Amino acid sequence: MSTIDEIKARIDIVDLIGESVQLRKSGKNYLGFCPFHANTRTPAFVVFPDTGTWRCFGECNEGGDIFKFVMKKEGLDFPEALRVLAQKAGVVLRRPTPQEQEKEEEYERLRILLEDAVTYYRHNLLNTQAGKPILAYLREKRGLNNETIETYGLGFAPESWDQAMKHFQEKGFSLVDLIAAGLVTDREDGKIYDRFRNRIMIPIRDASGRMAGFGARVIDPKDQPKFLNSPQTAIFDKSRLLYGLDRARKAIRQEDRVVIVEGYFDVIAPHQHGFTNVVSPMGTALTEQHLRLLKRYTRNIVLAMDADAAGEKATLRGLEIARQSFDREVEMLFDARGLLHQEARLQADIRVTTLPEGLDPDDIVNRDPETWKNLIENAKPIVIHVMETLIAGQNIDDPKVKSKIVDSVLPLIEDVSDPIERDSYLQRLARHLHIDERTLLRTTVKSAPRKRRRSSRTTKKQKPTRDLEIPFTLGDAREVHCIGLLLRRPELIYHIDRQLREVGLERITYEDFQNKDHRLIFRLIHKSLLQDGMEPLDYVLNNLPLPAMQIVDQILQRTEKIDPTKKNVLEDLIRAIIKLRENNLSQNLEYVRFLQEEAQEHGDKKALDYQKTIVNYSLMLNRLHKAQNRFTNRILSSE
Repeated sequence: MSTIDEIKARIDIVDLIGESVQLRKSGKNYLGFCPFHANTRTPAFVVFPDTGTWRCFGECNEGGDIFKFVMKKEGLDFPEALRVLAQKAGVVLRRPTPQEQEKEEEYERLRILLEDAVTYYRHNLLNTQAGKPILAYLREKRGLNNETIETYGLGFAPESWDQAMKHFQEKGFSLVDLIAAGLVTDREDGKIYDRFRNRIMIPIRDASGRMAGFGARVIDPKDQPKFLNSPQTAIFDKSRLLYGLDRARKAIRQEDRVVIVEGYFDVIAPHQHGFTNVVSPMGTALTEQHLRLLKRYTRNIVLAMDADAAGEKATLRGLEIARQSFDREVEMLFDARGLLHQEARLQADIRVTTLPEGLDPDDIVNRDPETWKNLIENAKPIVIHVMETLIAGQNIDDPKVKSKIVDSVLPLIEDVSDPIERDSYLQRLARHLHIDERTLLRTTVKSAPRKRRRSSRTTKKQKPTRDLEIPFTLGDAREVHCIGLLLRRPELIYHIDRQLREVGLERITYEDFQNKDHRLIFRLIHKSLLQDGMEPLDYVLNNLPLPAMQIVDQILQRTEKIDPTKKNVLEDLIRAIIKLRENNLSQNLEYVRFLQEEAQEHGDKKALDYQKTIVNYSLMLNRLHKAQNRFTNRILSSE
């Protein structure tokens, strides 16, 4: 993962823009007034969480990602915006070393091996005699249909010490690769054998759908542990992975809620019944990394707890995926107070629902999907869940019992940041225990003052250092590439226009560029061709406003290694222009679809007009795709 990708993964674009723009959710996107031009009538500023981009469809007609937003809002260049966002995300900026590049190549090799392993285990499940009873178990006992088994890539590891190892070695993989991927185990006595034997195999992927490892469930009840994960590897880290997130992301964002369960089948069964916003940790407590990952999609979190996870102590025994810990690790616990701290930091709404005793989510949803739906809808805030759990079955007439419950619950209430919520919880606790609310208030006053974590917004802004070299381009790389070439060879505009017209496309204009400064520069390049008083580049530089001169200088520096006289430079430019148009048109298409969905929800007749626009945009995109393929084939045929 590059530095840019890591920063984007850690910073939610909705949160970042929401700090300065009031956004409202509409469908899967967010709408507000553009902060870059005066407009209080029609909100035309849209944030697209799925793509991590924003776009103003009003006067600005600009768009981009989190970097472009910070650059435009704060008046920074790309390196400065990179430093600001890196500091916000906690990412250290530096060039990747040769060793790091080598590691990335190694990670890709491991993922290829794991994908092969998915195929191998699936073959054993579907096409071997030993796999038949396992397949029957999944269908009959677990209630999974063939489509679900196929979708989740379920497989079977045969009861052998070296069958998998031999299979992958025959395919050219080394023992070093097999050990690094966690498919075989290397004992201290030097013996190497298959890690997974006689188990149901469940592929585990990261949020992007890339293979990371496996979860494996026993078939023979005598085998231990009941669940076995891949070991910690370079690409498998349980504290940062959530099972099912790759398939749940879209539903989580659409429903604006995620349900966290304990086991793999507790994820798969609800998904089969249409409840696709369900994920699970893997043999570890729910970590802050998990919650921060989920916060990119929603702030509404429901913990579907087992009935045995609530005890007399004020704790939530947080998602012990299989009650026997994976890999015989020490069970990690977190209490409700810790959850509340995370809720405050993430500004999330974390709720808890306790499942009926003796039933898992897959049991419930297979018996009656409506029951599962009601359980999730009626989930309770953490404080109320703990409060009611502690009170249940207790003799609340006993003053000592009351005092013990107050000592456990009051710190949780004090950790709630919202004063109205705190008062509501205090009133509820007082009613449950049949005591005067003023007594609780006096107890609260006597308690030690809470230390509040300072907001990152109030901390002093550190001035970014200037000695850091950033190996990334200014603004949109494709736009910079085009402007850089046209600055050196402006006459190419005539050739571009002729080629575009031959394939039925419009001439190149300033509107092909989204960056405001790039538009200005292109206009001057075009004007430079209509005069003969000076060289085109001199004309551009002499007529640039002062702030834009630095931008041109940076563009020329960024593109100085590109030879404007090289073979196929014209086709290269045309392909870049077409790609810019495709990207811009795709964003416009997404925006119109968003308007259509909103119009349909409100019964607005404009929905029909939006549908016509969508059809026209789709036809235009199709023409662009055909033109792109034509120029690509031309380049390939000339090489």
